[in-house]
Formats: sequence, C-alpha cells, structure tokens
Amino acid sequence: MTVLNATRLGAIGILLSTAAMAGGHLNEMGPEELLPLAQEEGTLTVYSFTSRIGKVEKAFEEAYPGIDLQGFDISSTEQIARLKAEAQAGVTNADVIYISDTPVVLTELLEAGIIAPYVPPRVADRVPAEFQSPLLAQRLSTKVLMYNEEANPDAAPVSNLWQLTTDEWTGRVVMVDPLQRGDYLDLMTEIVLRSDEMAAAYEAEFGQAIDLDGAANAGEKFIADLFANDVILVGSTDDVNAAVGALGQENPPVGFTSYSDRRDNEEEGWALQVANAVEPAPGIIFPAVLALAAEPNNPAAARLVIDFLMGDESEVGGPGLAPFYVAGDYVTRTDIPPHPDAVPLDQFTAWRVAPAATATIRADIGDLILTLQ
Repeated sequence: MTVLNATRLGAIGILLSTAAMAGGHLNEMGPEELLPLAQEEGTLTVYSFTSRIGKVEKAFEEAYPGIDLQGFDISSTEQIARLKAEAQAGVTNADVIYISDTPVVLTELLEAGIIAPYVPPRVADRVPAEFQSPLLAQRLSTKVLMYNEEANPDAAPVSNLWQLTTDEWTGRVVMVDPLQRGDYLDLMTEIVLRSDEMAAAYEAEFGQAIDLDGAANAGEKFIADLFANDVILVGSTDDVNAAVGALGQENPPVGFTSYSDRRDNEEEGWALQVANAVEPAPGIIFPAVLALAAEPNNPAAARLVIDFLMGDESEVGGPGLAPFYVAGDYVTRTDIPPHPDAVPLDQFTAWRVAPAATATIRADIGDLILTLQ
C-alpha cells in the first residue's frame, strides 16, 4: 500500500521503475510500458557491427523523443575485445550489443556472463525458436563471393570456387584479412568444415580426385592454394566492394563480401552481384544477433531499442527495420515478406554456419592462415 498511497507522481514513477527492475519484469513489458521508464533513463549506448546504426539512431530518436541513442560502429572482432576488457575492468559502457561472429560471441561473451539474451515479447511468436536462442537473431547476414555485373552481364565469371586457385584468377580475388575480421575467418573455417563438398567440387572442376599434397583436408588445401595464388587482402568490406564492383572495369576481380552491400550500388557507383550458382557454395550465411549487457546502465531503454530493431507492425517493419530490409539481408520475423530483389532464402546456396562447430576449429584455421601470409 505504500506505493498506492504516495502523493507525488515522480515518486510513483521511481518506485515502479525500481520494482520492475528488481522483480525482473522488464523482459515481460511491451514498448508502451517500457517507454516511460526509458524516458526516465534518458539515454542508452549501442555497440553495432554495422554502420547502419546511424540510421537506426536517427529513426529511434524520432520515434521516441527524449531518449538519446548513442550508436558506435565497431566491428564484431573489436566489440568482443572491448567488451571483454571492459568486463575485466568492471565497467559497463554498452547497453545493447548488435554483433555477428557468433562462434566467439557465444563462448567468450554469453557463456562468460558479459552479455545476456533478450527477446521482445511483442515479436516472440513471429521469430522461429532457432533464431531466439541462445541469442536473438534480427537477421541473417552473409559473406559470399560477389562479382561485377556490368562486366559480366550474363552470369558470374566463376562457376566453381576452385577456379579461384587457377592462373586466370591470380591476384584477382579480394577479401578482408581473416585475421582482422571474424566473419571472414568464419568463412575460411566453414570451407574446412565442408571439406567433403570441396573435394567433390575439385573433382567436378578438374576431372580427378584431389591431391592433398600434405594438407589435412580439401578445405585446408583450398585455403593454401588461394593464398598461394596471391589473394588480395584489404582492410574493410568497403575496400572489397570498390575493387570488385566499381563501374567501368574491363576485367574486374571477384571478392568475398556482404551480399547486402548491393544496396549501395547506385549510390557508390558499383555493380555488385552475388555468384549464387558457384559450386559448392558462394560462402556463408550467419545470424546478426542482439543482446543486452549483463547489467545495462539503462535497462528499459536497452530493451526498447531491441524491440525497435525488430521492426514495427507495418508490412515491412517500419523505420527500425528499414536499414536492414534490403536485398541480401534476411530478416528473421516470419511475418515480414522477403525482399523482392533478393535471391529467395530457400534458393540461396550459401552454407548456414553452425556456431558450435565453427568454434571447435576456428583458432586452428586462424593459425593456418597466419602461416600462409
């Protein structure tokens, strides 16, 4: 009865906020209930592996005036290192973590208690269980082989990954250094995990069984041959996109990058397209996940922005989902229609990453690549 008899509205708000947090009820609240608590907090910080957080920041602040969203564009690899260092120092700077590289996130952040799962109740019945646990996947992202569609209007210039190890493609394959960006290391790891498929693709391309020549398996042999063929390592995905996609090239390279970067073709003067028919697969598709800090400084605002990032009740998810409703990203909500310009997910041939399997050999593949550079 103490709360009910309080005479000051501000005191009631504070007491309700404290009770909600203490009782663990925030996870059960919808956006209407979270909003006044979030406005009381006034701010939140998001670490995001994509620069699109800038568009989210603007849209969120327009939708929820009085809450300052501070978004930081930080690669997944850098986020993991920063979050671990902050945890060791007893500091919590980020309220929300938007990140890929789940093989490391699950083992080094979630299991370590540095981040915590959260699924907004508003959308829980519209996200398949596989994308809710152990962390909420907002969308599926990619690292796949892309080519220049202007220079190759009929089809991709590559039909088999092993062609990238031949003389024709010497010095003409581009990707971000896998030792600098975890999602590219995940790509290399998946190639090793799919060694049986890589061996079959080799035989299909060259008409004979693969000679491992000392390699442990066909995947490791491919990586070794790719590096021996002068693969070009660059510092960012945008560098890959510009090298591969720039208009006006007569004989452009190919490269591993994000399928969704086709969204910038017109603005950047690119002609990027996915090599979806390449054997045995063009690359990987993996979850982009949302999580809370284990003890966020602004717990209501943190949950509100995750709810916002999952999209509103309009047909394609409204402003919170708009930066990610693009060809090449696959949102996980079942009630959002596929983007009309993308290869349908059931026809997209990229390998689906299994984070637990990737984690078992990922460090070994990193060591292999270190010896090849």
